[in-house]
Amino acid sequence: MSSDEFIVTPWNVEGDIDYEKLTKQFGTQKISPEILSKIRQITQEDHFMLRRGIFFSHRDLNVILENFEKGKKFFLYTGRGPSGNTHIGHLVPWVFAKWLQDKFDVNIYFQLTDDEKFYTKSDLTLEDTGKFALENALDFIALGFNPEKTKIIINTRNIKKLYPIAAQIAKKINFSNTKAVFGFTNDTNVGMIFYTSLQSAPCFIEDLPVLIPLGVDQDPHFRITRDVAPKINKPKPALIHNIMIPPLTGPGGKMSASDEKSTIYTTDSAEEVKKKINKYGFSGGQVDIEKHRELGGNPEIDVSFQYLRIFFEPDDEKLKKIYEEYKSGKMLTGELKAILIEKINSFLKIHQQKREEARKNLSEFLLSDE
Repeated sequence: MSSDEFIVTPWNVEGDIDYEKLTKQFGTQKISPEILSKIRQITQEDHFMLRRGIFFSHRDLNVILENFEKGKKFFLYTGRGPSGNTHIGHLVPWVFAKWLQDKFDVNIYFQLTDDEKFYTKSDLTLEDTGKFALENALDFIALGFNPEKTKIIINTRNIKKLYPIAAQIAKKINFSNTKAVFGFTNDTNVGMIFYTSLQSAPCFIEDLPVLIPLGVDQDPHFRITRDVAPKINKPKPALIHNIMIPPLTGPGGKMSASDEKSTIYTTDSAEEVKKKINKYGFSGGQVDIEKHRELGGNPEIDVSFQYLRIFFEPDDEKLKKIYEEYKSGKMLTGELKAILIEKINSFLKIHQQKREEARKNLSEFLLSDE
């Protein structure tokens, strides 16, 4: 793959992503200054993930906001494919969804697609993905969602609720369409061919429009959903996309739950976090201290700086100071990594406590099929 090529699909993200080009390829809209202004006006807050373009693209977000101003409510939906432990990249759309729930006072549904990961991962059983689903649910709950307005869907457990909706959707999707969108072949298992119908089902679980915060790699599923929605007399789901969170080992691609070296899990100890960042964290620094003092570092490709920008340093002034000191050579790579290590471990110390507390009230968040 050449330096200007990249791949973004629901199952594979590779290369250094050009988000301008990706927006054109996927046919989405960039989040405009007008939309940012509208969100600030409604919420009375300027979320740093919006300010910094971590959420950069959308489909019909403007429609959701305009209707909300007219008194028309919506609900939220996001999710996770439980193929392993939760990592810090997974938290980005969830944390933002929590903010949206708080600001707009709306319901949210969190779908754990244990079936999809069983279909796509040859080394995982349904029992495996089911266990991961329950563990991932703890991380979601730990972020502080309102239990009165939050329900967790596990596909194999909630099939009674999902299937009647999925059946309506499946009837309007033909194989040539999914083949064109996902590149399916004659070797693709039937579960994967049907799967988009189940991922679409929570979009129509309430008789209201839905807004979905999600990684942009999941957009293809909902392009199909949006095509189907009018055919079953439902509103098209609106989407707001976040950028891909790079792995520790390089500036391109996406953090993966299956690659321990490139990933920081929410269950990692403080020592594990420190070891991983120091050993594997991709640096924008120079080959030695002397050169770094002379030429400075490149925060644009430095993974430690990017993690601070994307999630762990919401204060713009502090982030700007780190950027300038690293770029000038005043701050060394080891010092930058130390800042990130402290930030992540401070976050995880609290998160892990809340995660354990969530075990006690997991059942109240799980959607009932009745």
